[in-house]
Amino acid sequence: MTNPAKQVSHGASAAALNQPELREHYRVFRNISTRWMDNDVYGHVNNVVYYSWFDTAVNAYLIEQGVLDIHQGQTIGLVVETQCNYFAPLAFPQTVEAGIRVARLGNSSVRYEVGLFEQGQPLTAAKGHFIHVYVDRVSRRPTALPTSLKLVLEKLL
Repeated sequence: MTNPAKQVSHGASAAALNQPELREHYRVFRNISTRWMDNDVYGHVNNVVYYSWFDTAVNAYLIEQGVLDIHQGQTIGLVVETQCNYFAPLAFPQTVEAGIRVARLGNSSVRYEVGLFEQGQPLTAAKGHFIHVYVDRVSRRPTALPTSLKLVLEKLL
């Protein structure tokens, strides 16, 4: 039987996963406007939208840095794992600030961690992660991270 605490990245306890984090734990931020359609019948953003924000924050950053070409690039990232913890509701018409960092940089994979903040607030309203495995666009086989991508990602560690 495995110890669940040892399965958490970087030696963090399971309890630490369920706690909000401070803004300064993230390296880069992106503002995301909520939309009317993001709210569910309970008056707050539906949980599925949070995962969309994770993708938006990370992929927009990579595109802006010139290391992700979603149309012609030879290397693409496929999500193989994702997770989110929720601490406070977000709702339209708020602006969400998505903080990103890299927790693990492998040969062909990256663990991105994203914190979602109500604009101007010091603690995450939600936080989570996803893991990209970078693959060749045609063969869909894992490939080493391109040097240019790796250099950009190292700044987020």
